[in-house]
Amino acid sequence: MVTADATTPARPAPELEGSGSAWGPDALRRAVADRFLALTAPDGAGRAGGPALGDVPLPGSGRTAERFLVLYGLGREDLCVARLVEGHLDAVAILDEVAGPRVEPGERWGVWAAQPPGPGLGARRVDGRWVLDGLKPYCSGAHSCTHALVTADSGEGRRLFAVRVAQPGVRPVPGSWRAIGMAGSDTPDVEFTGVEGTPVGEVDAYLRRPGFQHGGIGVAACWLGGARAVAETLYASARRRTHDAIAAAHLGAVDMLLSSASTVLERAAEDIDADPLDALGGARMRSLRVRALAELVCTQVLDHVGRATGAGPLCHDPRHARAAADLAVYVRQHHAERNLAELGRLFGARDEDGKEEHR
Repeated sequence: MVTADATTPARPAPELEGSGSAWGPDALRRAVADRFLALTAPDGAGRAGGPALGDVPLPGSGRTAERFLVLYGLGREDLCVARLVEGHLDAVAILDEVAGPRVEPGERWGVWAAQPPGPGLGARRVDGRWVLDGLKPYCSGAHSCTHALVTADSGEGRRLFAVRVAQPGVRPVPGSWRAIGMAGSDTPDVEFTGVEGTPVGEVDAYLRRPGFQHGGIGVAACWLGGARAVAETLYASARRRTHDAIAAAHLGAVDMLLSSASTVLERAAEDIDADPLDALGGARMRSLRVRALAELVCTQVLDHVGRATGAGPLCHDPRHARAAADLAVYVRQHHAERNLAELGRLFGARDEDGKEEHR
């Protein structure tokens, strides 16, 4: 399925084609938004030279491996583009799973569900409608999405709402996204003032559904595509000349990491398709394992490639420098030791046969 093929180059990121391309964050954001718009257009597959997003299988459909392959390929092309497309595809899957509104051709959806410490976003009923007020951080595609699925705290608990982004009261906060890595993902805070939202599912339905875990592995597929993009500098060097023993060892390590992760990703897709509704209760542990492995692979690929190639590509190859910076930021969406601790607790709650103990 997903391979660490060293012979097929990724599609060049549009803003880096040619020697006169702009490098600033505003130019990156515009280029990524243009690519996102092209891919989500009704004729996006033909016009954008990319995947037909309307044909991307839902997770658990029996073709999950194809879904992960699309996300991997987009991550290899451009992690910022992958971040926006992943959010759109995740929104489509969520709305299908919890019977929300249908995504219409030409719409561009995001999933704005970050819940860091702070007052956050609140939801209240006003004359039979739900109204959202407050601040939502990390809203990828804030200036290019037409709609978003947004989590907000209600008096009943956390709920998910579908929001039309263009309505009055939705305001991206200027200067709140100053990232260098993932600059093009356009992920500022967004202020909501009296914004009408349509509830999607019941309280906590967003987190309880099996697809939440499947979607987390889709993000890991994007990360691994980004790792493959970073590794391209090392693969390209191997095609041009014979490596010394040290460089060859780094190349071998990178190839082992990426091919092993590919195998795990493919197995995860098979397991999701075999139990899409998580009747066996293994989805959370699967997601934690795959995401933790993907994070480890990405950080080690960054390290191996940097040690093998030195500072040269980071200083003189804008595509490589951006791929490395983007991956270093995006993979931090993994919660590191917190997720590993949860995985350890889940493992400890299983009996010798690998089944959960009922205590």
